[in-house]
Amino acid sequence: MTIKSDRWIQHMAETQDMIAPFEAGQVRTRDGEKLISYGTSSYGYDVRCADEFKVFTNIHSAVVDPKNFDEKSFVDIKSDVCIIPPNSFALARTVEYFKIPEDVLTICLGKSTYARCGIIVNVTPLEPEWEGHVTLEFSNTTNLPAKIYANEGVAQMLFFQSDERCLTTYRDRGGKYQGQTGVTLPKA
Repeated sequence: MTIKSDRWIQHMAETQDMIAPFEAGQVRTRDGEKLISYGTSSYGYDVRCADEFKVFTNIHSAVVDPKNFDEKSFVDIKSDVCIIPPNSFALARTVEYFKIPEDVLTICLGKSTYARCGIIVNVTPLEPEWEGHVTLEFSNTTNLPAKIYANEGVAQMLFFQSDERCLTTYRDRGGKYQGQTGVTLPKA
């Protein structure tokens, strides 16, 4: 398995529609305002989160159960910023839609800018032939409210290409998160 470079990422985005919308370089400013960077990096792609958030709340004293998740455990927010309460978390989705090739495994990692503030992005794989908007989870590990910025960089995708196709891709097995387009809650 080899990690893929910026040239490969750009080629796959432009010819195979692997990332849409796609930014060929690093975007660091917009209208003179500093941004948390997004776009193509040396060996990865920095994604943005959209302005749709689900912030965890325990108003109903619910038990967090991945097999039977209660949607009432979240408050929906549509905004350019999301404030995550202390020691809580929020879900968002990427602006970018991904179509992962059949011989590629993609790993989502948090950006150090957020990690240095105690905001952790869950590490998650995008399996071969998975497609959709990535649902991101932000954990606020601090005892203070934490801010996430929509339409700015929040996580980096790394692409690893195998020298052979796996026996069963995500699409082959009919994965339950295939083609997701919004912030997607756990499915049993």
